[in-house]
Amino acid sequence: MLYNFGIYIYSLLIHLAAPFSRKPRKMMKGHWVVYELLRQQKEEDAKYIWFHAASLGEFEQGRPLIEKIRKRHPEYKILLTFFSPSGYEVRKNYRGADIVCYLPLDKPRNVSKFLDIIHPCMAFFIKYEFWKNYLDELHKRQIPVYSVSSIFRKEQSFFKWYGSIYRKVLLDFDQLFVQNETSKRFLSRIGVDKVTVVGDTRFDRVLEIRQEAKELPLVEKFKGDALTMVAGSSWAPDEDLFIEYFNTHLDMKLIIAAHVIDENHLVEIISKLKRPYVRYSKANEQNVKNADCLIIDGFGLLSSIYRYGEIAYIGGGFGVGIHNVLEAAVYGMPVIFGPKYHKFMEARQLIEEKGAFPINTYEELKQLLDRMISEKEFLQESGLNAGNYVTKNLGASERILNNINF
Repeated sequence: MLYNFGIYIYSLLIHLAAPFSRKPRKMMKGHWVVYELLRQQKEEDAKYIWFHAASLGEFEQGRPLIEKIRKRHPEYKILLTFFSPSGYEVRKNYRGADIVCYLPLDKPRNVSKFLDIIHPCMAFFIKYEFWKNYLDELHKRQIPVYSVSSIFRKEQSFFKWYGSIYRKVLLDFDQLFVQNETSKRFLSRIGVDKVTVVGDTRFDRVLEIRQEAKELPLVEKFKGDALTMVAGSSWAPDEDLFIEYFNTHLDMKLIIAAHVIDENHLVEIISKLKRPYVRYSKANEQNVKNADCLIIDGFGLLSSIYRYGEIAYIGGGFGVGIHNVLEAAVYGMPVIFGPKYHKFMEARQLIEEKGAFPINTYEELKQLLDRMISEKEFLQESGLNAGNYVTKNLGASERILNNINF
């Protein structure tokens, strides 16, 4: 009852916020049409495998599994649902799924209506998705349901004295495919034993992204033969540090792909630069060769741009937490980031493998970059460590498929 009450309160808040905020407004509109969309697009007598991801990041974790199933088992159709507009709006035209839509809120009536329409033959919930009513109903209907790339920590509610209702939800899963042995141990202590350690499917995904990377002639011409640092998903506190270093070290070039690329932030970045720069949208074969800094002012290029660097700086470490370090590490380049990385297992492990380096101050960044630039062996070995870390963690998607009966 408490859980359902919380869902109804959340639904009310979305309705109240919708007139004033674009994100809840898009979510509400998506929920209004979801059942009609399902009825229109569903093929009669088709067998659907349902994947649910909260947002874009979770989708990218599940994507290798979706595409392997689609390739090996074309007899199934794929339904992909999102909770967040930031996932749905970006991937609503994803060709790897037959139907893409929002997931209706986890109210009992919504759950029954949704499952009655689609009748999935199995379901995959990516990482942190634990919707009680959906999971209970799937279990009741004897529809196999799996958790993919999930990770568990002692501070989660499942392991608290008040967490009994949440623990019961975990028993609905036919199998939890977790990232590490620590997660398996925590689950075992609360009586959840249908657990298999497979690793993280994100490693499979970043390898696919690398293989699909675009060639960017202007970026290649900008780089030339210069040692280049790529700053990905940076925020202002990150930029204060690496731009200060860049301004006084003429032996390197810099590519900045900030997390926020609105005009105000781009102007702020430019105000900090003391060396020639060019925006990517205004770059041509002539002016790009004369620039020392390339500012990426569009979306969708970062994962391809990493291929042109020798050093990566990943933003977010002076805010809520670092962004994706694996997209850079897969290219065999050392990764640098700020102090807020501890909740990211891959960052901690990269540090242990000597392929990543956390910094707290400008002086620490300066000492590290000075060493990387002056000691080629150190730079090469650090990059090799990062690339090897990704390579040895591949294969989670394959291990999941080997544990499922189709």
